[in-house]
Amino acid sequence: MTNAQIAPDYQQIARTFRTNLSSGRARLADMFGGYVEVESNGAWITTSDGQRFLNFGGYGVFLAGARHPTVVAEIERQLHTHPISTRMFLEPALARAAEMLTSVTPAGLDRVHFCCSGAEAVEAAIKLARLNGRPFLISMVGGYHGKTMGALSVTARSVFQDPFRPLLPDVAHVPFGDSAALAALLEQHPDEACVIVEPVQAEAGVVLPPPGYLRSVQSLCQEYGALLVLDEVQTGLGRLGSWWGADREDIRPDILLSGKGLGGGVMPVAAAVTTNEIFEILDRDPLLHTSTFSGAPITMAAVCGAIRAIKEDGLVERAAALGELLLHETEKIIGSHLSDRNCQVRGAGLLIAVDIADPGVAGELLMDLVKNNIVANISLNSDYVLRLTPPAVLSDSDVEFFLERFEAAVRATAQGSG
Repeated sequence: MTNAQIAPDYQQIARTFRTNLSSGRARLADMFGGYVEVESNGAWITTSDGQRFLNFGGYGVFLAGARHPTVVAEIERQLHTHPISTRMFLEPALARAAEMLTSVTPAGLDRVHFCCSGAEAVEAAIKLARLNGRPFLISMVGGYHGKTMGALSVTARSVFQDPFRPLLPDVAHVPFGDSAALAALLEQHPDEACVIVEPVQAEAGVVLPPPGYLRSVQSLCQEYGALLVLDEVQTGLGRLGSWWGADREDIRPDILLSGKGLGGGVMPVAAAVTTNEIFEILDRDPLLHTSTFSGAPITMAAVCGAIRAIKEDGLVERAAALGELLLHETEKIIGSHLSDRNCQVRGAGLLIAVDIADPGVAGELLMDLVKNNIVANISLNSDYVLRLTPPAVLSDSDVEFFLERFEAAVRATAQGSG
């Protein structure tokens, strides 16, 4: 059976979006050429008209690609035995997933709360902070932590926050990378603060901190009795070319957040991983913070498959090597065609930004990439930054395809906006 036989045409889908879902999403789809994605495998997406697109987007979800066979096999086994539990009894898939996840997190982070999204993991971290007497939240300017009410309170961008005020009280933001500003604020709130920070600010445009910054943040938290939450929803599990951004400076946060790639590109799942001491209150009352689908066996199977795939296929090391190559080649291409546009290419591992100072040009490049069968994203907290988050399963021919099509798109953007 062909894709055209199993998928309705674009106009039918668009009508349903306008009627029953989001007309705004339909307008965006029109802008990008009017495609319906119906199949995915590895690094590739197939649309209903049979076109194939190389996936360098997906907001960081597809580190292991789409439908990695190890992940799919784990899920299929669980699907045919026990996909959703009653939560009345103990359940082995949940235990196995927790054991596997804590085997790759920094030492001492032994307790896991699973949930369905990165924003839910942030909410769990905020609740744990309050339960441990740290109600004052500090996040970084440009940080992105999700759009539920608690997570939105620490997502420091007014365009997302303003329509939903009032948000949580007792929240402050300091510049990312500025240890002195953080120290000054922590000094005003001894033993009552929770600091939430990303190792690399992905949605702000892949903003890398100065060397030693994370270690400095950890030291300041220890000095002033603050909890440190490291939001690795997008940066963790190999995306930066190391298991965690924490590993880049050999730190251990009090709470580490994981998501996106944790479901292996197949299932939506996230987690907050913490210490015995911080988790202790939830031990005393296991019903204090719960969710119906937290730790569902089918999603736990995906976690197990994702960690197995990353380990067995060497995807952390592959992300480091591919990232170095793609960063170098992307920088060369941008320098050849957009050198007069005050562009900057930066990144870590397979988290790469093309920062274009001229307004609107990043959006033009995104559209030109789609015309060349490449999917990418604009950073949610920076309209000037095109972000590339390719999977670590790229083949040599995939890389060659990307570089050829990326150069064609950049050349078209340079000519069209000149």
